[in-house]
Amino acid sequence: MVKHIILWKLKDEYATSTDVKAGIKAGLEGLLGQIPGLTAIHVQTQGLASSNADVMLDSTFVDEAALKAYATHPAHVAVADNNVRPYTQVRLCLDYEI
Repeated sequence: MVKHIILWKLKDEYATSTDVKAGIKAGLEGLLGQIPGLTAIHVQTQGLASSNADVMLDSTFVDEAALKAYATHPAHVAVADNNVRPYTQVRLCLDYEI
């Protein structure tokens, strides 16, 4: 199994937008069942005041090949292009095997 963790910092003008955060969450979590090898996906938008990221993606894949396929899958690309990239300024990623 492979974990794919992303932390985003939203652009300043969107940092407090619950609509933007909800759109990111709905778009990404809606990918479950559409992408082969994606076994779990969760987006957290409610961080504590001590946080310095605005949104977190925690997803699980059957293997590294499935993660690579997810990156270019048309459903994922559409969500990234429409729901995520226009609103984010910083992206950090950590992928690891479990």
